[in-house]
Amino acid sequence: MKATKLPKQRITGLLIAAGLFAMAATAAAATAASTAQSNAQGTWRCGNTYTDQPCKGGSEVKVDDSRSETDRRAADAATRRDERRADELEHSRLGREKAAAESDRRATADARRNAIAERKLASAEKLQQARLRKLATEPRKSTQTFKGQAKP
Repeated sequence: MKATKLPKQRITGLLIAAGLFAMAATAAAATAASTAQSNAQGTWRCGNTYTDQPCKGGSEVKVDDSRSETDRRAADAATRRDERRADELEHSRLGREKAAAESDRRATADARRNAIAERKLASAEKLQQARLRKLATEPRKSTQTFKGQAKP
């Protein structure tokens, strides 16, 4: 069989697919573990996965939930409450981050406008100073006007 070289995109796609397959296998094992529990069979930990079948080097895991139904419901309610609070906090944080980004954008625009205005003012001041220097070096015109003829 002749070996062919795969492009990077193809290799990356294969790696992603393999990762997704591994996650699906883990989820299937977890489902199998919960099914095994409901069937009153043992649950085994085999490396990083759980299964209802013993495996080489695996260990049996005790999965009995000794809580009462009231305790279980209370824990589920607390979990839902915590999830809602976490969602509220995330929403609040995202709002603050958006407001901060908008504030930064405005501050940047204001700083840019101020820098342009300062450069224009400095340029106008230099031009005015150059005009004043030019006027200072030119001879002044006489302010007196003469009407009539000059006396001998």
